[in-house]
Amino acid sequence: MIKIGGNEIDQPAFLDGLADAVAAFAGPLVLVHGGGKEITAALDWAGLEVRFAEGLRVTSPEAMAVMQQVVRGTINARVVTRLVAAGAAALGLTGLDLGLLRCVPYRPNGVDLERVGKITQVDAEALRTMLKLGWLPVFAPVALGLADSLSYNVNADHVAEAIAVALGDTELVFVSNVPGVILNDEVAPELDAAAVEAAIAHGAISGGMVPKVRAALGALDAGAASARITNLTGFAAGGTRFVRR
Repeated sequence: MIKIGGNEIDQPAFLDGLADAVAAFAGPLVLVHGGGKEITAALDWAGLEVRFAEGLRVTSPEAMAVMQQVVRGTINARVVTRLVAAGAAALGLTGLDLGLLRCVPYRPNGVDLERVGKITQVDAEALRTMLKLGWLPVFAPVALGLADSLSYNVNADHVAEAIAVALGDTELVFVSNVPGVILNDEVAPELDAAAVEAAIAHGAISGGMVPKVRAALGALDAGAASARITNLTGFAAGGTRFVRR
């Protein structure tokens, strides 16, 4: 289970390297990508307010329409096209397709984020069928509302975590432009929950790395086989590995 950030996939060199690494990988893979800067730019262009709360983008129905167009119509198509060119049998998807990812509104600490969801159901059997066929599912972070059948924006780290847990016996790998979690100017080879929370409390882990490390630990707690944060160089086995104590 590979998750790549929206701040990396608008860089041609990163996308080329990712496509080559994925195409050379021997086993089954599922990939989830974010949207990041491109979503913000599209919302600005549309004249829509960009707001964040609880570390997540507040997503009005109007913002959801723009976000969905960008992550599904632009970013997902770009990623899939490059993967196919590299020789991977990539298939572009969102959680709307076949109802693969279903969600409920996400309201952390009671904060109304509007059309932001939390994954509650993953059609793991459909995904396993795709993997048996040799396909590479590539997900944009959009899910289907369980009760209202509306589309929802879901944090891509959380999408990757939910899919990894649903598939079982799966490694969750966050691939970005950093070689791992940097502590004391070095890549930490291994971290557990206590070390992560201590580093967050002291500010050594901050910003966009916080949801990544917590998603990695959450996936482990929920049943994923293992979790790592790395860059393309460490794609196969490098970076920071998260462990249970």
